[in-house]
Amino acid sequence: MRIVLLGAPGSGKGTQSQRLMERTGIPQISTGDLLRAAVARGTELGRQAKEAMHGGRLVDDSLVLGMIRERLGEPDTRRGFILDGFPRNLAQAHALERLLDALQQPLDAVVQLDVDYRRLVRRISGRRTCADCGRVFNLLTCPPTAHSELCPKTGAPHRLTQRPDDNEATVAERLRVYDEQTRPLIDFYQARGLLRVINAEGDVDEVTRRLAQALSAPASGRAPRRTKAATPVKAPARKRAAAARSRARSGRTAPAKSTSRRLARNKAGAKTARVARGKSRRPSRSGRARLKGKRR
Repeated sequence: MRIVLLGAPGSGKGTQSQRLMERTGIPQISTGDLLRAAVARGTELGRQAKEAMHGGRLVDDSLVLGMIRERLGEPDTRRGFILDGFPRNLAQAHALERLLDALQQPLDAVVQLDVDYRRLVRRISGRRTCADCGRVFNLLTCPPTAHSELCPKTGAPHRLTQRPDDNEATVAERLRVYDEQTRPLIDFYQARGLLRVINAEGDVDEVTRRLAQALSAPASGRAPRRTKAATPVKAPARKRAAAARSRARSGRTAPAKSTSRRLARNKAGAKTARVARGKSRRPSRSGRARLKGKRR
């Protein structure tokens, strides 16, 4: 399965991608890890990335895509991969789409991990990373067990470090950038019928269960627009009354009580109108007297 995990900083992408990797055996591909590994190996892409980072510039998207292309060429990605932290904006999403189409490895699912921003502040400030194996822990939601859990790379207890930007002072700015650049990817992947959204708050095991359920369920496409139901146009009261009388005469159905009352009122009104017209045609008493005199 080929998966992208989306979510704001601190939403648990790293933790859940590691758990998913352990459960499924497909590798997690983190652009940060790729950059560090390329720089450490001294590859051409790593050299260019190092120059950009040392110059205080962002690493160009083409370099990151080149590293992803190299990584996807390795044998362990044949059964699938988990992209964590990439793409981060629409330009990267379009470039990734073209790359995966060329490699004939289209995405199977994109999962958005949804967390309330107020909780993210606590999560980010509690996040720690093992300096040796790179595993991510959280002092609040996923603390390491110091005595029973050892680093698989060194065999010693994890050496936990905190990233310089994992503090409350930088969280607000990181969330602003996420809203501006990364959140539009939700609509991008929803339009392609790949998006699944899960609640990433609460117990880590429960979030893992929700993620597994989401990946086994069909993806949601673009939600249909809601439209108001058409209001039936009523026929005029006279026509409705005539139709009711016709049905009653034919024996198909008896007119409703409301229709019967309406017909009775209409008949009474018609009779009153006829009487009124008849009275209006009769001359007044003085007029009848004058007519009588003329006849004499």
